[in-house]
Amino acid sequence: MLAYLRKQMTAALEARAALKTEMDGILAAPKAESRDLSDDEARTFGEKREALKSKDTEIEAFRERIADLEKDEQREQRAAEILAEHRQTGERRERVTVVSEPETYRKGGATSYFRDLFRAQMKGDTSSIERLSRNDREVQDHVERIARGAEQALAGMEARALTTTDGAGGEFVPPLWMINDYIALARGGRVVADQVRPMGLPLNTDAISLPRVATGTAVAEQTTQNTAVQNTDATTNSVTANVTTIAGQQVVAQQLLDQSPINMDQILLADLAADYAVKADTFVINNNATNKVGLLNVSGLNAVTYTDATPTTAELYPKVADAIQQIHTGRFLPGDKIFMAPRRWAWFTAAVDTAGRPLVTPVANMPQNVLAAMGAVASEGFVGTLQGLPVYVDPNIPVNLGAGTNEDRIIILRSTDTIFFEGTPQAEAFRETKADQLSVLLRFYNYAALHASRYPKSISVISGTGLITPTF
Repeated sequence: MLAYLRKQMTAALEARAALKTEMDGILAAPKAESRDLSDDEARTFGEKREALKSKDTEIEAFRERIADLEKDEQREQRAAEILAEHRQTGERRERVTVVSEPETYRKGGATSYFRDLFRAQMKGDTSSIERLSRNDREVQDHVERIARGAEQALAGMEARALTTTDGAGGEFVPPLWMINDYIALARGGRVVADQVRPMGLPLNTDAISLPRVATGTAVAEQTTQNTAVQNTDATTNSVTANVTTIAGQQVVAQQLLDQSPINMDQILLADLAADYAVKADTFVINNNATNKVGLLNVSGLNAVTYTDATPTTAELYPKVADAIQQIHTGRFLPGDKIFMAPRRWAWFTAAVDTAGRPLVTPVANMPQNVLAAMGAVASEGFVGTLQGLPVYVDPNIPVNLGAGTNEDRIIILRSTDTIFFEGTPQAEAFRETKADQLSVLLRFYNYAALHASRYPKSISVISGTGLITPTF
């Protein structure tokens, strides 16, 4: 009965672990994206949480029944030990060492270990309990004899200098694996993707089309009374964003999941979610496919070129002003955000005036000339302001563009004009599909679509040899 209950409890624990993995998978994407759960994610998480609580109740019931049976077993074993001690010569002994008598459960012997185990557990047979206790002492004596023999063998070995090198004593100095402090793979976030206008992905579609007024109507001054007024017909077209799938998988050996002291499935699913964040951000910034165009590749955007073999922040500064004014001129509304690679912002912060004073100051309104103002010291996200607009650095902005594959880009835009549609991320584990090879398939995916071409003139991109790898 005890073995059966332990087997049932193991199955319940495995089912609980699977539920916990599914819950962690639901949380992986919001955690990686630093956002709250969506309605669908919250509902699914609640259902999994209730199932987990029910499973915990079941496990606790198994634990209590197993504990009771183990106590019964300990009492029976103790009674058998006392009985065996007093039956040796009629006096109490701390330990009995079997030397010349044959082993209790030797090969070809008259007694069976498993039969005695059954009789002792199920029937409380005293003879069986006594033989089992005697066998325990025999095994203990055998282990101690082996240990003493090993010590003698080591003592008799030829004296030699030992080191931590394998083959010369190093095997006795095992490496220490601090598994709980494992080093996760460093990945960037999704700065640009989180700063444009977010929308939930509509269901049951593979493309999102928006009608657009291509050319508008017109009015004009009437030349004289009772003459025809201006008559210009508007024209329309549409812009389309195709839905794309961003997905990844990892096949893991069942042994790794079972035998690792930490939850490898959680680690790997979290890493898949982190890489999804990078790929979604890259999709928004630099994708270049039909109806899947990222910000850098929008047709008709405001292109500002800065060409210089020896670039300086003083020369780049007016280019930023030009990029901003082109949004004012073409979109008739202001841009609201600037995005650049971390190295470009670092280059700005390194700029000094002729007196050696920094042009990007740690505190705004310093009593000196200021090119920009720092807002935070960060590797990604908001870092300061430039010409009145907030600056965000994003490590996913490419730095290998241009003829020399060493240029980055500066993006200035009206962020609400770009819409990024996303569905609910799915983190899943499948044991059935790889059951024939005792493997588990971990899968993470989501659907997304991007409308960056709604208003091309709301996007300005600064490019050119002036944005080559900066020197400090």
